[in-house]
Amino acid sequence: MPSKDNYLSGQVLLIDKPLNWTSFQVVNKLRWEIRQAFNIKKIKVGHAGTLDPLATGLLVICTGKMTKQIDTFQGQIKEYTGTLVLGSTTPSYDLESAINATYPTEHISEALIYKTTEQFIGETQQFPPVFSALKKDGKRLYEFARAGEHVDIPSRTVNISEFEITKIDGLNIDFRVVCSKGTYIRSLANDYGKALKSGAHLSILRRTKIGDFDVKNATSIEGFIKNLDSE
Repeated sequence: MPSKDNYLSGQVLLIDKPLNWTSFQVVNKLRWEIRQAFNIKKIKVGHAGTLDPLATGLLVICTGKMTKQIDTFQGQIKEYTGTLVLGSTTPSYDLESAINATYPTEHISEALIYKTTEQFIGETQQFPPVFSALKKDGKRLYEFARAGEHVDIPSRTVNISEFEITKIDGLNIDFRVVCSKGTYIRSLANDYGKALKSGAHLSILRRTKIGDFDVKNATSIEGFIKNLDSE
């Protein structure tokens, strides 16, 4: 486990974010634990890429002078795995909100499920979810959404290099995606449902890689605290 000076000079911590935690909560928790363990009054701690509360997986946490590398890490290619559900949509494109519409699925074959992924490979235009932390006119998009206010969101160019279907279980489709910075997997699920002439929403999402960082090498929040306490 790094020393006090190591944390101040800069560390890169790989954390496996649990379900229902915000990325901000993880940063705050680790900052507090490091300060308590080493009696540090002030230390910079930040994360390289937000994960939604309903997503789990890799958070790259930087401390001290390594926070200057956050933009570099954020710009790296990311890998996700997850599950989407065909035949229904939600306003948030995931399980944060309730199903608001259902669609036919009888016409969807396994061959069509695999074939449709090809439409999303390469550079594509994507609209971020209205339930997101992006800002417009100084407000988070989710603030407009929760207030029932309409807001026009510009599309953005994203790059999806791999979109693999790994399992089909009825209407539940497991997948793996490798994509550029700024790609919303929730939006991909929603767009994929439309491409199938149906609907879809995300039910499970896990980030597995950021650049060369792999969640296999990450530790839980509890494991990190336990290691700190043993110092």
